[in-house]
Amino acid sequence: RREPLALINLKKKNEETGEEELASRLDHCKAKATRHIFLIRHSQYNLDGRADKDRTLTPLGREQAELTGQRLASLGLKFDQIIHSSMTRATETTEIISKHLPGVKKISTDLLREGAPIEPDPPVSHWKPEAVQYYEDGARIEAAFRNFIHRADAKQEEDSYEIFVCHANVIRYIVCRALQFPPEGWLRMSLNNGSITHLVIRPNGRVALRALGDTGFMPPDKITRT
Repeated sequence: RREPLALINLKKKNEETGEEELASRLDHCKAKATRHIFLIRHSQYNLDGRADKDRTLTPLGREQAELTGQRLASLGLKFDQIIHSSMTRATETTEIISKHLPGVKKISTDLLREGAPIEPDPPVSHWKPEAVQYYEDGARIEAAFRNFIHRADAKQEEDSYEIFVCHANVIRYIVCRALQFPPEGWLRMSLNNGSITHLVIRPNGRVALRALGDTGFMPPDKITRT
């Protein structure tokens, strides 16, 4: 529903200058800029924490976040914003990354919290959440996809560069949906802690994946997948 034709009211078309007016209004609704979406998985955290507030980053996780922040800063891009999951490990990762990107505003959202997006196919034996989780988390994560992953607004004049700090399940689901792959295949991908996934959304709505779970900027002994 983001095609220009879906954004105008065809019933208001002037009968005399119909085609010309329609073309003008369509052009007014067309996106002009490209969006660059950088999806960052949070760094390694304390798996023993019972509550979210106890699942803080490990010392290695803090190192990973520093490396990710340095890598993003080295790209020389003008980042517009950092949107992050409200969970502790994502928030802490964001705080460390943002030190390397001064002036970039941070926005917290519950939509990007970790969860069970959709039942994976084929199923796996090591991870079987309650069925209700797919209904609760799945609707929320799908809402995150629809809210954040779309072509640029027609009013946007310049290309944008946005960072999203969240979780492996969320990122993998978003990648499948953005590329129009069967979303049930999300669990076939694996993402390292602190990794960078880069999606490009063109003005015509086409999406390209430039990087998936990149941690090539980290020394081998700093790479984890917990």
